[in-house]
Order: sequence, then structure tokens, then C-alpha cells
Amino acid sequence: MDLSIPAGVEPFLAESGWAGAEIEPLPGDASFRRYFRVRRSNGTAMLMHAPPPHEDPEPFLRAAKWLDANGLRAPRILGESPAQGFVLLQDFGEVRMREYLDAWPQDEEEIYRIAIDALVQLHRLPPGPFTQYSLSEYQREAKLFVDWYCPAQGLYVDGRGWANAWEQVMAPVLVRQRPGVTVMRDYHAENIMLDGGLRKQGLLDFQDALVGHPAYDLVSLLQDARRDVSPALEAAMFDYYVERADAHPDFLADYARLGAQRNAKIVGIFVRLWKRDGKPRYLDYIPRVWNLLERDLAHPALAPVAAWFDQNIPAELRDPAGTPGGKFDV
Repeated sequence: MDLSIPAGVEPFLAESGWAGAEIEPLPGDASFRRYFRVRRSNGTAMLMHAPPPHEDPEPFLRAAKWLDANGLRAPRILGESPAQGFVLLQDFGEVRMREYLDAWPQDEEEIYRIAIDALVQLHRLPPGPFTQYSLSEYQREAKLFVDWYCPAQGLYVDGRGWANAWEQVMAPVLVRQRPGVTVMRDYHAENIMLDGGLRKQGLLDFQDALVGHPAYDLVSLLQDARRDVSPALEAAMFDYYVERADAHPDFLADYARLGAQRNAKIVGIFVRLWKRDGKPRYLDYIPRVWNLLERDLAHPALAPVAAWFDQNIPAELRDPAGTPGGKFDV
């Protein structure tokens, strides 16, 4: 972990009214963004460093301000210098939904209901000022599977057939996601903070927001790459959402389509984090994600993609009795 303090941070904090604050580096994750907690006698704040050219804080700022203006609980912006990559934010504390549920599993249904209530609230709003989730973007993301996972397993696969299968599968989603809703794209238990009580949930990691299908963030929450959500809880929370939202009759099929697309993308991303970025710990999540992917592929709406898997991915890599997704030579 890089514990260094970025150059230029002291003048930025002074301009933001936090001169002389103590700066504490926090553990990083899967991006070039880094976070720090800054402390002074009368409170704390979070400092995000998202330096160009690898990062750009402008999308985060745009999404945070839109969410806040529309009653969703994004952190308040206390200071910003996009050219330097600095953003000073409201501190939501250290209690994420994931760790809270590890300690208090009996609250699981209540916490997930509250997280879904936030989605229902978001989906009742007109879509925000974000780009439409296009077929080309869905395809770019899905292609991460054939670009990273397949070579890592020594597989030579039908790339054109992969793209064609996804074009068939995603066609109904594209029709039903207009005019669309704001999609945060990474809405799960490690990006939801519990600050000062269960009903004060804070949102994080929404800088990649697009306008898309309401099932996307729901599947992100209920098919969590990093936390086990039982099939029974997933089904109950799916029903809870549908009862409160104006869901299309084919919402379950679209949920499976987007779940398969997202899970295939995540498998590719986790392999890329290992191969390109030297972060092999993400490989440990692949069996969970692979099992979710297989469940989604079982839906009839995924028939073209499921057929591609049958033709291109060996059975031993898909064996649930073994290591779903296969093993990697780290």
C-alpha cells in the first residue's frame, strides 16, 4: 500500500478550510484513486486523490452533486480541485454495509430492504445528466471476459460469436431502458456506508454513472461479487423491489441478462487486476462470481450466450464440484 502523501495536498486543504489537518492514508482497492481521512479538533473529512491522466474527478463530482440535489445520500463536497485530482468529502465513517452484516447478520433483510428503498427512490427520478448505457458499452464490458479470462486459461475462443450472442441477448434490454434511470454501476455492500444508524445509508463509488436499465443496480446489489447473498434472500429482495417499482413484465429476464453481462465482465476484470496490475487477491472472488454467472445463464433469455459457453468453455472449468471458473497459476 502506498502510504505517501500526494504533493500539493497541504495548500489544497488550506484553501478548503482544513489547514493543518492530520492526514491518514487508507487502504486502496482496484483503481488509481487513493483515499485519506483528514482530522482536526472539531471533526473529520475524506480526501480523495484521483490524479489525471489515470483518473478524472469530474464524473464523480457531477454524479455526487446530482445525487445530493435529488435527495440521495452522496457525500457533500467540501472542496475540489479537479486539475490536481483532489476532492474533499463528507466523512461517512468506517462502517460499511458488508462489515455491519458480518457483525449483525440478523439485520440482513432489514439492511437490504433499506438499500433497495434507495434504488426505488432513485428510479422514480428522471434520469440524470449522464451518458446512455449503449450496446457498444455493454459489448466492451463483456469483451473483458474473452480478452482476459480466456487467454489466462489458455483458451482460443470464438470472439465474433461472443459479440453476436450478446447482441441478441441485450437487444430487449436496450428497448426497455429508455428513457432509463440513473445507474450507479457499482452498488453493493462495500459501497454502502452506515453512518449514524441503519437508515442513514451513504453512497460511494458512483463516478461511472450512466443512464440505463433499473435492473442493473439491483443485480449489482443482490449478485454481489464480494459477499454471499443466499438465493432465498436474493429472491425475496427481488420481489421486494418489484412490489415497489413499476417493473416491466419481463423484468426477471432482463435481470438475468444484466446479471450475466455484469458477472462475465467482473470475471474479466478480476483476471486483469491479477495479470496487468499485480493484484492476485481478486482471483479468490471468481468462484462466487462464476456461480452467479451460471445461474444467470440458466435463464432462457440467455440461450445464445449459454450456447457459446457450451461450445467454448470446457466443462471442467464450469464444474461446481471443483473450482468454478478454474484455477490460475499465480
